[in-house]
Parts: sequence; C-alpha cells; structure tokens
Amino acid sequence: MATCLFVLSMIIINGMLISMRLIGIDYGSKRVGIALSDEKGLMAFPKDVIPNDSGLIKNIVSFIETENVEMIVVGHSLGRDGKTNPIHKDVEEFITALTLQTGLPIELEPEQYTTQEAIRFQGRTDKTDAAAASIILNSYITRMNNKKNND
Repeated sequence: MATCLFVLSMIIINGMLISMRLIGIDYGSKRVGIALSDEKGLMAFPKDVIPNDSGLIKNIVSFIETENVEMIVVGHSLGRDGKTNPIHKDVEEFITALTLQTGLPIELEPEQYTTQEAIRFQGRTDKTDAAAASIILNSYITRMNNKKNND
C-alpha cells in the first residue's frame, strides 16, 4: 500500500521524493492574484491578476491544467484579531469549488497584510495582487521548509 506525505512542495510516495509545482492564490472580492512556483516548488513568482467574476473558477482551473500544478495554496483571510472576517465565507466557498473542480490538495496560509507588503516593495500596480499571492506562496514554502528542517 502506498503512503503519501506532503513535505515542503514535494511529495513522498513509497520512499521516493517527487517535486511538485504549486499555485498561490490571493483571493479578493474584485480581483484574485495568482502566483506560481518553479517546477521544484522552491520559489514563488507573481503570475497574473484575474477578475473575480463568474469565470473565476474556470480560469483558475485552466491555469492549473496548463501549468501542471499539483497543489494549491490559498491565502487564509482573517481579521487583526485572528477571527474570520467578512470575506472568509467567500474564500471557503471558493476553496470548495476549487476542490470539486480540481481534486487537488489545498493548503491555507495566513495572508494578513500581504497586499500592503507588496505595495511597500513595488508600489501599487495592476500586478499588486499577483505580488501578494507570491508573498503568500513564498511564506508557505518557507514555513514548510523550516518545519522539515526542524523535524
């Protein structure tokens, strides 16, 4: 029987380490930022910003298929107090729809202030939300790498 364990952005199946490509998503009520890791899942890069409209899931699924993504990281939207905020319910519905459409594993990564961090680094541009998604994805990769190194 095969055992499966997610480590960093790699997967271990029957003792073999396999790299995997990740997508990072910064979900917003108007726009959704997309970031993509390299093929080994070690670095995150801003990719695109797409409108949050009726074609959102279809567009993301198409991107996932085109880029051979194997795992999804979504920014976990919480308020300053650590409790759910108004957009949290929308994010949960989005995650459910993505799960049903892709069947891929989805991880949540805290996303407080990532847009402000992106603006601080590059100023506000039409790609700010993609930069925020990249910060979210890089945070996830770093956290998993630190966890792996501490185990």
